[in-house]
Amino acid sequence: MSKGPQRIRGTQDIWGEEADRFQKVVETFDRVRRLYAFQRVEMPVFEATAVFSRSLGETTDVVAKEMYTFLDRGGDSLTLRPEFTAGLCRAYLSEGWQQLAPLKIATHGSVFRYERPQKGRFRQFHQLDAEIIGAEAAAADVELLVFADQLLHELGIADGVTLQLNTLGDAETREAWRAALVAHFEAHRGDLSEDSLARLDKNPLRILDSKDVRDRPIADSAPAIDDYLSAAAADFFARVTAGLDASGVAWTRNARLVRGLDYYRHTAFEFVTDRLGAQGTVLAGGRYDGLIESLGGPHTPAVGWAAGIERLAMLLDAPAPPQVEAALVPMGEAAEAAAQRILAELRRAGIATDMLFKGNMKKRMAKAAATGARFAVIIGDDELARGQAGLKDLGSGEQQDVALDRLVEALRGR
Repeated sequence: MSKGPQRIRGTQDIWGEEADRFQKVVETFDRVRRLYAFQRVEMPVFEATAVFSRSLGETTDVVAKEMYTFLDRGGDSLTLRPEFTAGLCRAYLSEGWQQLAPLKIATHGSVFRYERPQKGRFRQFHQLDAEIIGAEAAAADVELLVFADQLLHELGIADGVTLQLNTLGDAETREAWRAALVAHFEAHRGDLSEDSLARLDKNPLRILDSKDVRDRPIADSAPAIDDYLSAAAADFFARVTAGLDASGVAWTRNARLVRGLDYYRHTAFEFVTDRLGAQGTVLAGGRYDGLIESLGGPHTPAVGWAAGIERLAMLLDAPAPPQVEAALVPMGEAAEAAAQRILAELRRAGIATDMLFKGNMKKRMAKAAATGARFAVIIGDDELARGQAGLKDLGSGEQQDVALDRLVEALRGR
C-alpha cells in the first residue's frame, strides 16, 4: 500500500456504488425541487465568521467547538460553512433578494464541522437545503414539509421514516414558556449536569435536549409549551397540521422537540428513522422568523430544512450501475486509429461506449461482458477493409457485420 499522503480524518473519498447512491440523492432532490418551483442557488464555501457566530449564537457547540475558522492573508476571520441557512440569509440581504420575496431557493454541497467522526457523520459532509424566505403564512411551512415528504418517497426510503412535529410558538409564547422552564430548572439546580447549568443562563431550552441521565427526569417533568401557547400561535400550528393532513402527509406530535436559539418560531420538525442507529434524523428544519434580524436586516419571516446526503444515501437500495451500451474492441494498429473516430461518433450520438484495447481477443471480450455492455463492436484489419464492424450481442452471443456508417443506426435500433 502507498506510503504517500493519507486522507484527512473525517473526510471521504466517495466512489463506485457509494458515489452512485450519493448522485441519486442529488438528482432526485434537483428533480423534486423543480416540481415545487424552488430556484437553484450556489453559495460560497466560506463566509465572514460573524455570519455564523451571530446567527448560530456564540454559546452553541457549533460556534464554540466545531467551526473551521481561520484568518486569511488580509487578516479577516473567515469560517467554512457549518450549514447553509445563515449564508443564504446573508445573500438575501447583500444581493438585494428582498425584492423577490417570498423567495423559494434550494442548494446542496459540502459543509464542515469539527466533530468526532462516526457512522454517518464526517467533518466534511454534504447537505441538501431548501428555504422559503419572506413568507409568513403557514402554507410555506406546509409546502416545505410536503416537498421533504415527496423527496423521501421518491428516493424510496419513506418506509420507517416518521415526521415529528412541534410548535415553538410566537415571541409571546416563547417568553412565557422560557420563564416557566427557568423557574423549573432553578428549583432543581443542584441535580443538573454541568452542561445544563451552563445552559440555564444562556439557553435553557437546550436542557430539554440533554442526553445526560442526571438531566432526563428533570427535563421530562418540565412545563409543556402547550400550557403557554397564545391563541395566534395555536392557530398557526393548527393551520400547519391541517395543511399536512390535506396533503396526505403523516405526522406525529413531539412536544419535546425544541430549537435552542431565540430566533426560531412556530414550526419545528424532524424526519427520523430507526435504521441508522443513534443517528436517526435524516432531515430537519423549522421556522426562523428572527434570524435575518440577528444579521442586521429587517424582520423577515422564513422557514427551511436541511438533510444529510450521506445519511439519505445510506438508506438507499443499491442503484443500478451506469449502463454501457457498447464496448468497442479494436484489434491492430489501424483499427485502434479508426476506433477513435468511431468512439467519438457513438458517444456524440448519445450511445454510452467504452473502449477495450489491451489483451488478446478472449480477454477483451471478457472485459466487455464485465462492463455490462449489451454489445461488443469488433474492428480488425479485415473489417476495416470492408468498411464494416462485427456487432456481437453479448447476451445471446449472436454476431453480424454492420457497415461503419450504419453503426449508430444499428445500435439505436436494438
